[in-house]
Amino acid sequence: MTNNTPPKPHVAFLPSPGNGHITPLFELALRLVTQHNFQVTFLVITTGATLAQHNYFNAFKPLPDNLHLLNLPPADMSAFHLDHMTAVARLSVVVRESIRPLPTILSEINLKALVVDIFCTDAFDTCKHLNIPVYSFFTASAALMALSLYLPTMDNEIEGEFVDLPEPVTVPGCNPIRTQDLLDQIRNRNIDEYKWYLFHVNRLPMSAGILLNIWDDLEPVTLKALKHEKFFLNIPTPPVYPIGPLTKEIEPVLDDHDKEIMTWLDDQPKDSVLFVVLGSGGTVSSEQLTELAWGLELSQQRFVLVVRKPSDSPDASFFNAGSDPDDPRVYLPDGFVERTNGVGLTVCSWAPQVAVLNHQSTGAFMSHCGWNSTLESIKHGVPMIGWPLYAEQRMNASMLSEEVGVAVKVAVVGDGGETVVVGRDEVAKVVRMVMEGEEGKRIRKRARELEVSGKEALSCGGSSYESLARVIELWKSES
Repeated sequence: MTNNTPPKPHVAFLPSPGNGHITPLFELALRLVTQHNFQVTFLVITTGATLAQHNYFNAFKPLPDNLHLLNLPPADMSAFHLDHMTAVARLSVVVRESIRPLPTILSEINLKALVVDIFCTDAFDTCKHLNIPVYSFFTASAALMALSLYLPTMDNEIEGEFVDLPEPVTVPGCNPIRTQDLLDQIRNRNIDEYKWYLFHVNRLPMSAGILLNIWDDLEPVTLKALKHEKFFLNIPTPPVYPIGPLTKEIEPVLDDHDKEIMTWLDDQPKDSVLFVVLGSGGTVSSEQLTELAWGLELSQQRFVLVVRKPSDSPDASFFNAGSDPDDPRVYLPDGFVERTNGVGLTVCSWAPQVAVLNHQSTGAFMSHCGWNSTLESIKHGVPMIGWPLYAEQRMNASMLSEEVGVAVKVAVVGDGGETVVVGRDEVAKVVRMVMEGEEGKRIRKRARELEVSGKEALSCGGSSYESLARVIELWKSES
């Protein structure tokens, strides 16, 4: 008896290393398999993979039928001095070397499309030869997307450094960006970091479409500009599809360390706890960690503090996220853990972020404002204290406080864009403002409005659901 069932449409995904890139692409892959009857091959770059990456994938075992993880063989990086490279340069080189087997792999799969992130644009060349359409999943904000598309024009028309401009940068149709908030990658045009970022964003118009991890209500001004502003139409900008908020739905299996956190939260009043964690790869200096700890103690507010080894490099943990933790007491003021016992809980290196944000005791989130963490916080109706560290996080913190209205921004950036140490009194003041003050009530109300809006966007008939449905119809019709 012949089986006449047509094959499921097959899409592949290729994220660059780092959970901030992997998570949203994998969540979309899961959605395609479980809700839309697709087959998915998820290509995993194994070179330099972190423990956090392994833990994330392990949480999904066994994988759903029709979702296949394909580990790319480790690349030979002996010719490169990775430890001396900045983050974007290192990511770009690791991706370029890791995807050398891609032509062979993709030629053996009958693909409708390949979905890549911003640092995997080298895949455009392979797919052009194989006649496979490539879609870019831009895993940050629409505001950064618009700035990135505008960057080649800035590069051609502006002399000198962008940070020295006398006025904010105005992307056509978008809200102005203060020069001190510009992302790290474009603050110095003479370094590899800038050249690599410019290389990748120059190639974005080669995409068949751009997927954005936002929804219509979150960034309406920028989204309108991307779709209708003359500048973006003339590039031309590929079709833009807001399909978010796609965030981590499953935590790695809770161990005793995680269960201790959740049990402690169970004993706290509703909305009373400040969750303090500055991303999976973020670090602060020893001096700043001391001031942060003193500020939490002086605020007299309940908190869960995730402590990581301090460093003067804010992204020092990016390439070893989730590694074995140290005793946090080594890095904190003498007696801090003992003095705050009962009011606060101090944990090492890692916490089950989604579970904590989803807990009714969590009242606010002190965050680095990375885009995944931002969406997770809003998705659970939790307001933020923005403490940006690197990349585009300063842009995010300003937008979340001034435009979206879900955050209070800590003044960690000086007038020249330099990182400054925030003193304990200022930390205590901001914490009390958000946990007890009228400003905290206002941003909590707004966060809960967007929580509802985000759920509606992803529901059948919602704006993001329909946006993804349009992409799916395109993929199904690709010959």
